[in-house]
Amino acid sequence: MKSDVLELLVYLFEHYMDDEGERLPDEEGLRDELQQAGFRLHDIRKAFAWLGDLADRPEALGSTATDSALRHYDDSELVRLDSSCRGFLLFLEHNGVLNPVSRERVIDRLMALEGDLISIEHVKWVVLLVLFSEPGEEAAFAWMHELVYESDPAGEYLH
Repeated sequence: MKSDVLELLVYLFEHYMDDEGERLPDEEGLRDELQQAGFRLHDIRKAFAWLGDLADRPEALGSTATDSALRHYDDSELVRLDSSCRGFLLFLEHNGVLNPVSRERVIDRLMALEGDLISIEHVKWVVLLVLFSEPGEEAAFAWMHELVYESDPAGEYLH
C-alpha cells in the first residue's frame, strides 16, 4: 500500500469516521462514493483490508508486553521506520498516548503499508486511526487528534 492508500484512509477518517453521529453508507455505497471521489478500486480494496485487519485486534499482538518492556525493532522495521519515526513512537509511549499493546498495533499497521520509508506524517495518521478504533482511548485519541490537526510539533519531541 503506497501513500495513496494512506490518503484514502485519511479521507475516510475525515469524511466518515470523525463525524460523530453520522451513519456510514454500506460497503458497496462507500466504494461507489470513493470511486466518485477519484480513488482507484484497487486502493479502495486495500484500504478496506487494512481497516479490516485493524478491527481484528489479534490478542497475540503485544499481549505480553508490560509498561517496562523494551521494544527491539527487527531489520525490516529498522529499514522502514527511521530513527525519527521510532523516536516519535517512543515519545508517544512515554507520554501515555500509546501503551505497549497500542504501540504494537501501530507498528503492525505501519508495516502493512506498502512502500519504502515511512514518514512521521504516516505515523501520526496511523496512530490516530489505531486510537480511534480502541475503546477506552478517548483521551489519547483527543490528544493525538489535536497534534495532527492543530499543531506541527516536529521539533518538540526530538532532542
